[in-house]
Amino acid sequence: MAGPRRDTKGIVDAAELFAQVRFRRREPAPVLRPYLEHYWLIDWDLEQPYTSHLVPHPSVNLVFQRYEAPLAHGTGYAEVSGIGLELFVQKLEGRGRVCGVQFRPGGFRPFAPGRPVSDWTGRRLPVGEVFTPSAPPSAVLDPADEDARVAALDAYLLALGPEPDPQADRAMALVDLVRADRTVRRVDALARAGGLSPRSLQRLFALYVGVGPKWVILRYRIHEALERAESGPDVDWAALAAELGYSDQAHLIRDFTATVGVSPTAFAQH
Repeated sequence: MAGPRRDTKGIVDAAELFAQVRFRRREPAPVLRPYLEHYWLIDWDLEQPYTSHLVPHPSVNLVFQRYEAPLAHGTGYAEVSGIGLELFVQKLEGRGRVCGVQFRPGGFRPFAPGRPVSDWTGRRLPVGEVFTPSAPPSAVLDPADEDARVAALDAYLLALGPEPDPQADRAMALVDLVRADRTVRRVDALARAGGLSPRSLQRLFALYVGVGPKWVILRYRIHEALERAESGPDVDWAALAAELGYSDQAHLIRDFTATVGVSPTAFAQH
């Protein structure tokens, strides 16, 4: 089984997060990888509360969680977390455990084909409101062994029987293009790359991704800018703005500040 992976994209002050909690990312079973980015596992035992911040990815997450103290939830609970439109802030205290599934953008609907993915955007819902759970949350949260938790996540998702869907494959491929190719900076260019009209592209993203293509392009730009800011204060923001496809530095600073809550320069100096 693959070992832990570490990737900081989207995490605000990743070094502080890793100092406060045990955070790991793990690969799912090969048959699930076409639909999933990864699993993410967090355990903590804190003397003082800690607040984490995340710039969300354009991904739906399935989250199993248990807060042992002081926020007790018995055997834990599971929820579907649609794409977050704003900075995600989570206060952690006492002891707890989270086992999460991050779906690829476009990869969630094969598990819940009855509704457009945009129906879940900006919402966090008990898993039973989205699909019929294949096991109780305790089946994922209870094992002390990390590999056993990963295996339980595999079993949970495989029991849901993801339905092959060529349109889901198309949506995932187009999002991958945005993520990998910085020259794709406009919705009309992405539509042409996919052989679609801009309107058809918007409809595809609403059904399978949950947000529009312009939002996805912007979010990956901000992730890149955040990662650069994490590297230290000596960032050439004008050059980075041009590299990411912004018309000028001011537009990058405005988008970064609106998303993260502080300017790039202030963040890099924190």
